[in-house]
Amino acid sequence: MRRPVRHPRRAAAAAALAALAVLVAPAAPAAAHNSLAAATPAADTRLAEPPSEITVRFLQKLDPGLTTVVLSDATRRVVPTGAPVVAGTRATVAVAGTLPDGTYTVAYRVVSTDGHPVQGSYRFTVATAPAPASAPHTAPPTAAPTSGAAGAAGRAGPGGGPGPLTVAAAVALAGIALAAVALGGARVLRRRRAR
Repeated sequence: MRRPVRHPRRAAAAAALAALAVLVAPAAPAAAHNSLAAATPAADTRLAEPPSEITVRFLQKLDPGLTTVVLSDATRRVVPTGAPVVAGTRATVAVAGTLPDGTYTVAYRVVSTDGHPVQGSYRFTVATAPAPASAPHTAPPTAAPTSGAAGAAGRAGPGGGPGPLTVAAAVALAGIALAAVALGGARVLRRRRAR
């Protein structure tokens, strides 16, 4: 048999505090994790000259002993590079030799100073040979992106995953729903007690 709640206002206040904690707590750890901020060459870039080095830059400082950057060609064969040189938030590897034309993948695995591992990859293309001449044609006009498409692109994070704004909005909605449930429960308890 359940014991009646003696202090419904205290229960409601505790539920509201719990809802507030849900809103605030997830935001801090999510913001603390490291992620890729920029890269040279950039993702999906088409280069007229092969790069002599690859640089990845992150939001937080990297642990030099736990930073790996690997370059591979279209057949997934590893391309020789130097060891990563880490300077703060950047890791750079020198490319050994000249890259022939083709598509390359940069894969990285880093650990930031807070101990959180981050890994991912992106591609770029080297195309030193001029594109074959073709008959000129008129391309159809392209429509400007709608505000909905632009907004969706702004909410996407690195790699197409949910961005910080999307995560924050989801956390806020969950917190509001939790607060509503807690306050509704407190009202039900008060009504039962009043009977």
